[in-house]
Amino acid sequence: MKVLVRKGDTLWYYSNLFTIPLNLILDSNSTIKPTELEISQEIKIPGFQVTPYQLKRGDTLWKLATERNLPVDALLLLNSKINPNQLPIGETIFLPKRVSSPVVVGKKAYTFDVLLKDINDLKKIYPFINIRTIGKSVLGKPLQEIKVGKGNKKVHINASFHANEWITTAILMKILNSYLLSLTNSVSIKGLSTMPLYQQTELSIVPMVNPDGVNLVLKGPPAETRDLVMSLNGDHTDFTGWKANIRGVDLNNQYPANWQIEKERKEAQAPAPRDYPGDAPLTEPEAIAMAELANERRFDRLIALHTQGEEFYWGYERLEPPESQDLAAEFTKLSGYKAVQYIDSHAGYKDWFIQEFRKPGFTIELGKGINPLPLSQSDILYDKLVGIFLASLYM
Repeated sequence: MKVLVRKGDTLWYYSNLFTIPLNLILDSNSTIKPTELEISQEIKIPGFQVTPYQLKRGDTLWKLATERNLPVDALLLLNSKINPNQLPIGETIFLPKRVSSPVVVGKKAYTFDVLLKDINDLKKIYPFINIRTIGKSVLGKPLQEIKVGKGNKKVHINASFHANEWITTAILMKILNSYLLSLTNSVSIKGLSTMPLYQQTELSIVPMVNPDGVNLVLKGPPAETRDLVMSLNGDHTDFTGWKANIRGVDLNNQYPANWQIEKERKEAQAPAPRDYPGDAPLTEPEAIAMAELANERRFDRLIALHTQGEEFYWGYERLEPPESQDLAAEFTKLSGYKAVQYIDSHAGYKDWFIQEFRKPGFTIELGKGINPLPLSQSDILYDKLVGIFLASLYM
């Protein structure tokens, strides 16, 4: 929601008027000097939307404000030209509406277009989040990073490295929405106050690493690559088994962490729906973008979301730091997922991150069943993951 500054207004006053933490208002208006507000200057108020309202007989600003648990001046701020003592029946005014329910609907086919809409909707309601494009997919889709908070601790979470594991994006976006709601409404998640997490942690989320692949699984082949993907898929029109990017390269086998071992032992020795690690490490634009992101930001910990197994992997070649074990124990306690230190696997994003930075890295395998996991598991997956999400921020 946007308001125009009046004489005497301050950001602190807006914080009290709308019961929104001042730091969220400051972060939503980071280019503005709070001590130098100008009359008619536009200010973003997070956690609110503006709704039109047609005046009815008997309406007063006091009555309308009371019904919305807001001071009358909150209405006057949005309707500076009206006379509060003479409200014409039938005239349209604008009312501030606190957002208290999610905008992300996780229980649906979560295509790239759905993701972009949800990101845009969240940005409008929560302008203190930052969105940037870190790279592009093979077909030119922007790989979006969402940043929340400005703390010294840097935590990164990603989803949908694998195309038919797209439900991880839906669950992660739902958790992000819960986090943003808790910040603007000053409510806890699982009994934990989230404002301290916001203040101490910079959260980075790349919710869909493989947008071309996700769309292929959910929508079928795009015209520009139809012949290629149909050929790689044995001319079958069912792409539910597809894990790779649109060129048939498994993005989570693309990293220079004993890549050659994976290359030699993989059954797929050419582009395929799954398991082909490419002709060399970091050949694919999606994998390159994720490596550049980690090199640029130097995260303190990393979580990669996948599906199958209700377990997670937290070590690599004995290069993980001691704090990884403490985090793993907490993740197990909160989710019930089995903690596995080592598996016979290489070239993954988590593997490379641990090798390169000697920081805690985790591959979380959500749920059990057949990929893509059914949407009927969404609530269970959310409940299991939200504890891990919170622990990754506060520990």
